[in-house]
Amino acid sequence: MKRIDNLRDYIERLRELGDLCTVDHEVDPYLEMAAFARRGYDQPIQAPAPLFTNIKGAKPGMRALGAPGALSSIPNCPAARVALSVGLPVDSTWRQIVEALVASRSKPKIPPRIVATAPFQQNILRGEAATLDIFPIGTLHEGDGGPYANTWGTIVVRSPDGRWTSWSIARIEKLDGKRMTGLFQKPQHIRMIWDMWVKIGKPMPFAVCQGCEPGLPFVSAMPLEDWISESDYLGAHFGEPIDVVRCEVVDLEVPASSEVVIEGHVSLKNDSLEGPFGEYQGYEANETGMQPTYHIESISHRDGAIWPFIPEGRPIDEFHTCAGLGFSVEGLGLLREAGLPVTLAWTPFETAVSWMLVTVPSDWREKLPNTSSMDFAKKIAAIIWGSLFGHCMEIVYVLDDDIDPTDMKDVLWAIPTRCHPTDRQSVEVGPILPLLTCYSHKEREAARGPKIVHDCLLPEDGKGRARVSSFEGVYPEDVRRKVMAHWKW
Repeated sequence: MKRIDNLRDYIERLRELGDLCTVDHEVDPYLEMAAFARRGYDQPIQAPAPLFTNIKGAKPGMRALGAPGALSSIPNCPAARVALSVGLPVDSTWRQIVEALVASRSKPKIPPRIVATAPFQQNILRGEAATLDIFPIGTLHEGDGGPYANTWGTIVVRSPDGRWTSWSIARIEKLDGKRMTGLFQKPQHIRMIWDMWVKIGKPMPFAVCQGCEPGLPFVSAMPLEDWISESDYLGAHFGEPIDVVRCEVVDLEVPASSEVVIEGHVSLKNDSLEGPFGEYQGYEANETGMQPTYHIESISHRDGAIWPFIPEGRPIDEFHTCAGLGFSVEGLGLLREAGLPVTLAWTPFETAVSWMLVTVPSDWREKLPNTSSMDFAKKIAAIIWGSLFGHCMEIVYVLDDDIDPTDMKDVLWAIPTRCHPTDRQSVEVGPILPLLTCYSHKEREAARGPKIVHDCLLPEDGKGRARVSSFEGVYPEDVRRKVMAHWKW
């Protein structure tokens, strides 16, 4: 495990690998900067991450980083940016990344370590000087309600009793230099903690941290269980505490690796109009709603601060790599904790993280005697749908593990050849995320809709199970040896 503990070292590592491009000409934060980054996502092979150094209207020296955790442009290493972020080798596979993060779920948690100072304290702004107007905050899609100040930063909040500190990601819109608003949706932890503060009638203290060490956004997006602090999980993953420093005006500690820290309090009511915002499902948005207001009281930042951002849209961008990875890790961990024989849970990024594919070993019937494949699939779906992220999962597929769910070629062959068009499926009506565009307006308003699990498991050997017609599947070992003895490609 090799931790990169700050954004600047991460950027230099991407530069060394040829996975970074510096954009020195002037760009407009209104759409142009985001369009440049979005073009990189939409290429057949992801472009290098763009680092913008000359942004119209921002304080000179301020920079912005696009596509900080997207797929990589490095040949044969699509997961490189994610792997580097979580301390793994550049050439790690998605399966290896998931297994490493699942293993960290069961490690003893390591609380953060409070240190006296941090680089972001080079500039501390209070009162009227504490304004967002000096930063390179972009309008990310035509039709958005305004510039969005948070798409890749970590929001730090704490329960009133001090027992639970949450680090999370949620979109936040800039209203003006001193105010922001953003989504507070159930069952997200930020909403749970805000409700606690509302109950006691006190505005919730907050800190929004931009440009933290690269592993932090991935953990901030993980659907960890209630009352588990992301800082402690990340410490366990790296085997050392995460350094934090005390805030200037609120009773919170924030990652010392931050480039920018915004502090203040959140209103007790839904008193600001938020949105629309082009979300991760990949469509232009037109919905707005009233949400709480972030009132800014202090901003601290490094000289030449770097502000990461993601213009979410059609897959694959950071929402999909980040949330998809988090759903996969938590899904696999929960299924294993329940004692179910599973080899991998994977949320394909290409599905806008709306599917979960679960693969199981060939001996699952021995481990679950007197259990039909449909009953097994239902047990898996019940755990997935009952999780913190279950409201995001429209479809669950259960497959044999001769299929690699991280390989879309495998997936697109397996589903039409193993999934019956009408049978061996179970539908359940339950909570859904209102952002899911496949549902009707009525279903999204009610936040309830149908979800389905497909039993795609093959019959037992000797009971109608056909061999796979592949090099490994239907050629004898001696024939394969002869071929491999002369194979040079």
